[in-house]
Amino acid sequence: MRVLVTGGAGFIGSHVVEALSARGHEAVVFDVRADPGADVRDPAAVARAVAGVDAVCHQAAMVGLGVGFGDAAEYVSRNDLGTAVLLAAMAEAGVRHLVLAGSMVVYGEGRYTCPRDGVVRPGPRAVADLDAGRFEPRCPVCGAALAPGLVGEDAPADPRSVYATTKLAQEHLAAAWARSTGGSAVSLRYHNVYGPRMPRDTPYAGVASFFRSALARGEAPRVFEDGRQRRDFVHVRDVAAANAVALEAGSVPGVLTAYNTGSGEPHTVGEMARALADAHGGPAPVITGEYRLGDVRHITADSERLRAELGWRPKVGFAEGMREFATSG
Repeated sequence: MRVLVTGGAGFIGSHVVEALSARGHEAVVFDVRADPGADVRDPAAVARAVAGVDAVCHQAAMVGLGVGFGDAAEYVSRNDLGTAVLLAAMAEAGVRHLVLAGSMVVYGEGRYTCPRDGVVRPGPRAVADLDAGRFEPRCPVCGAALAPGLVGEDAPADPRSVYATTKLAQEHLAAAWARSTGGSAVSLRYHNVYGPRMPRDTPYAGVASFFRSALARGEAPRVFEDGRQRRDFVHVRDVAAANAVALEAGSVPGVLTAYNTGSGEPHTVGEMARALADAHGGPAPVITGEYRLGDVRHITADSERLRAELGWRPKVGFAEGMREFATSG
């Protein structure tokens, strides 16, 4: 296949390009980092880019929590307007296969079980609780302590930041495109992706990048809350392989199919910080008790649908991946 990879010069996109090339596909990079004229919001540039391709792997996006609500217009412009322009060009050109870089942030908090009330969905955490160091959500019915579990693709969406809202809107746009054109659309809902080429020293980078940058400066990683918040850290090469598998498999025409894309092995943020510090030989992490209002407490994936339907399996284990990432570029 000839595959257009938007954001193909970026962190995840560059690995997707390599994975596609290794499997015999022709990857066409569309990225402002490689070509200042390659803006996914530019209808003329996008129309030229989609001409003659068989499929699109849409990785271009503004990511992370950013620096405040002042970023909202830019997030919506880059993520949602850009996706709309791309899908319109695909519809016009007759390109009918899309893989979208989705995100677990569309879920908000993960899956929780109350000993009395069963599966529940706690609302956003109150500032007063966070200020007091009460980080764990409580049962919204009886107030009891909750047990976190794995969230599946059928869980209702509950985005809790501007970025999360734009990622959900991307899925809705892709679903509308699929219905209108009969195209096949897949959203790979990435969990916490890390690995070589991860951006450094930017407020839009992921937590693993913040920790590694601190260690490179000889400083201790600063872990927010109490460090016990659970995430699913998945290596970028495994995510790239999932994109290639999804492109090759296609999906049901006329609908969008979502797949959680995670390692299936939850770890706490504190564990990740310690693993990086040990691998780097730097100072031990410091638990700060600070928090970011847009963060959720626990969000970990059930990725069995991706394994069962497409045969994808992650290959890079947590310890191995963190050792590599601690010293990678």
